[in-house]
Amino acid sequence: MNPTTFQELNLPETLQQGIDAMGFTTMTDVQQAALPITLAGKDVAGQGRTGTGKTATFLITAINRLLSTPAKAGRKHNYPRALVIAPTRELVIQISADAEKLAKFTDLKIHTVYGGVDYEKQLKGFDDGVDILIGTPGRLIDYLKKHAYELKLTEMLVIDEADRMFDMGFIKDLRFMMRRMPRFDERQSLMFSATLSHRVMELAYEHMNQPEKLRAEEGNITASGIVESMYHTGMDDKLPLLIHLLRESNVERGMIFINEKRTGERLARNLAHYGFAVGILSGDVRQVKRVRILEDFTKGKLNLLVATDVASRGLHIDGVTHVFNYDLPEDAENYVHRIGRTARAGAKGTAVSFSCERFCFGLPDIEAYVERSIPLLNITSEMLEVGKPTHMDAHAEGMGAGDKAEVHAKKDGKQGSGRPPRSGGPGRGRSSGRPHACVFR
Repeated sequence: MNPTTFQELNLPETLQQGIDAMGFTTMTDVQQAALPITLAGKDVAGQGRTGTGKTATFLITAINRLLSTPAKAGRKHNYPRALVIAPTRELVIQISADAEKLAKFTDLKIHTVYGGVDYEKQLKGFDDGVDILIGTPGRLIDYLKKHAYELKLTEMLVIDEADRMFDMGFIKDLRFMMRRMPRFDERQSLMFSATLSHRVMELAYEHMNQPEKLRAEEGNITASGIVESMYHTGMDDKLPLLIHLLRESNVERGMIFINEKRTGERLARNLAHYGFAVGILSGDVRQVKRVRILEDFTKGKLNLLVATDVASRGLHIDGVTHVFNYDLPEDAENYVHRIGRTARAGAKGTAVSFSCERFCFGLPDIEAYVERSIPLLNITSEMLEVGKPTHMDAHAEGMGAGDKAEVHAKKDGKQGSGRPPRSGGPGRGRSSGRPHACVFR
């Protein structure tokens, strides 16, 4: 029988101190299945939805290996012993934060590199030495070509969100780095992915040492702690409906997903005008500002985060109570990734989706992917009576002076699906039924 607590793993004392300081006691299902294998030095190709503890799994494995075994002969201080590659800046930042906490009581040096911030400062960071290097493919290759570090004595490789690497076109970059590492049988490799597709497994078999294929989760593809619901609504009614739900629900920390940046900009601005503490996370927001917005959201200074799918994968934000699909995703897989922001690591959460006449056509694929119908709730006309904006001078974080998002919003005279609602009378809402063009059930 696999161990169920971290104490049973007999980890080095300094690592166990870090685990205890983070408040981890009982392992998640993924950790119970994976850690006995990875701590034994075996390669793993693991599939798991977000919020299952996979980040802690590979970080604990890496830190344990580095504390338990000596470095290879000839290693220099700027040669990383472990390399962690992730596809996005946000994910790299989250992994780095967890690594710093877990390694807090050790002497291991962690260095993190990613685009959008001071290049020279990150370059100089190698001079202090690096045991665990965490980064995005592009910035890692830049510094590798500058000989800021070498991979020829690296003992461990971690690839997180492998399927996203393919989606973002990073596979050539991955292969470039892996060809400069020791042979697959001279290092330990861990790869995690939301899906173990043919192309992901082909990469695993090509560059890993007989990896054990691990699916720790069977049954529902979404976490069991998520309460899902669906409203069929016209595009003009989405904003007042959202405002009503935000007021009626105890949304301590909510993420609102949209399909297009312009929609997000209008939506974030209007939510701010209605008095909500909101930030926007999209590709147009400057990197330094993005990091600050994520910090404010994590600390509770912002209650709401409007995001495109750039934020739907890889973000590790604890305590997200609600996820709203303001726009239904056009890719069924993204539905699972989006709502996986809540109910992480056994917690409970709420996921609410709006199906409008523009995006309702993706619903059959979503319900086929999750293998069930999403419960449908009714809309009454009273739910759409939200009054006039009360904070017209307020703005959303990420849309202040100098941010591209605000420039776009000012240029865009159309209000679209995010326009401030009219305080209309009865009959504005499309209540209990589907828009007529989207009758699927």
